Amino acid sequence: MNLGIDLGTGSVKAALVAPDGYVAARASKSYATRSPHPDWVEIDAREWVDAAASVMDAVDEGENSGITSVGFSGQMHGVVLVDERLRPLRPAILWADTRSGEQAQRMAADLGPGLLSRLGSPAVAGFAATTLRWLADHEPEVITEAAYVLQAKDFLRATLGGPIATDPSDASGTLLYDVVAGEWSSEAIGWAGIRPEMLPPVLPSTQVAGEVRVEKRTVPCAIGAADTAAAITGLGIHAGEGFIAVGTGAQVVRVMSTPTLDAALSTHTFCTAGAAGNGWYRIGAVQSAGLVLSAALAWLGASVEEASATLRLGVRADDPQFIPYLAGERTPFMNSHLRGSWIGLSLATDRAAMLRSILEGVAQAVALGVEAVQASGERLPDIVPLIGGGTQHPDFRQLLADCCGVPLGVAESRDSAVVGAASLAAGVSINPHRIAVDGVVEPFPEAVSLLAERRAKMVAEATTGGTTA
Repeated sequence: MNLGIDLGTGSVKAALVAPDGYVAARASKSYATRSPHPDWVEIDAREWVDAAASVMDAVDEGENSGITSVGFSGQMHGVVLVDERLRPLRPAILWADTRSGEQAQRMAADLGPGLLSRLGSPAVAGFAATTLRWLADHEPEVITEAAYVLQAKDFLRATLGGPIATDPSDASGTLLYDVVAGEWSSEAIGWAGIRPEMLPPVLPSTQVAGEVRVEKRTVPCAIGAADTAAAITGLGIHAGEGFIAVGTGAQVVRVMSTPTLDAALSTHTFCTAGAAGNGWYRIGAVQSAGLVLSAALAWLGASVEEASATLRLGVRADDPQFIPYLAGERTPFMNSHLRGSWIGLSLATDRAAMLRSILEGVAQAVALGVEAVQASGERLPDIVPLIGGGTQHPDFRQLLADCCGVPLGVAESRDSAVVGAASLAAGVSINPHRIAVDGVVEPFPEAVSLLAERRAKMVAEATTGGTTA
């Protein structure tokens, strides 16, 4: 059997996957990020290693033993700076960290849209290039001492005994990699203020290179892929297809066979799993999903179940609107300085309306991701698979369909990224055991119209209504 390990923002998952796609065992272990200053999101990367050891032990026992290979998946964009012995020199800086907002503005001005489009993304905070430039400006001694700049899954694999390397999917999310040429960009590296030798070699996601330790033995390991690319692999998604995922963040994905760039820079163009040139995908990346939902519901002391129950009567025209940008937003605004608010509050506003507005705000943020991807020329399928831990409540699924204005196919895919990692360990970049859609949520035309009007007000508030910090 093949073992997949997915290193997420809030937890690590492991799954033991049989050749026929059956998940024989699974385990997860949570950990907490820290924000020692406003806009900072960090974690001690050594916690990942301990958590990964725990989940590997949990699935590698009894009749589930006999792991033949290990593959990795992980959160994108952040950086782990290590010395030659792979010891972290400071806490890892994660994708949700927006301290590098000023550096992102400088990168946009210095490099221009032409080069940025080849790098796959607009200049935004939280990507490796902008974070590294912040470190060069504020902690230059760390840059001087560092031997390597690693992505999350690459740090974990190397620490467990595997090679120091990355793959095209993770490289393409750094703003340091030319997604068309399939190689590190010397211009971007120079701008970020790092030495070229700090970046690892880029190898195919399926390449078996070295071994990692699993309990008291060593097992061959594949390089692996970034989490969304691994999910594409696990879902069995081909070029021309796509999906919507809602979890801590949200992603609107459409897989492409050619590296068509988004000149408007309102979405991202990343590489799929495999070798350089194997494939690409357009993604509307939405930060304001589960991370925001949890924070806003905590303000009101409410559970997801209580909030979801308020949707059974539908969103009302006189409901207040929650602007969900508590920590900036990527697609379509690409603005780390955006901040949230409520508009339309009145003396008639009750608790149910407040809770309903929080869910609507998150769903509208996802809908803006759908609009941006399709406006870039990448049409989503007629029925869009819906995956992710944030899609379990039927009433919220209906709200998503109404906001996005597209039919959503409910897919059981809680293990998509970790199954994708296991598939990569088996040398497969597209899982032949395709995900099944179990039921379709059709949008209600009247709700689509109302929510489109409210979404226009939300965009106006976000762009001109004073929600910029």
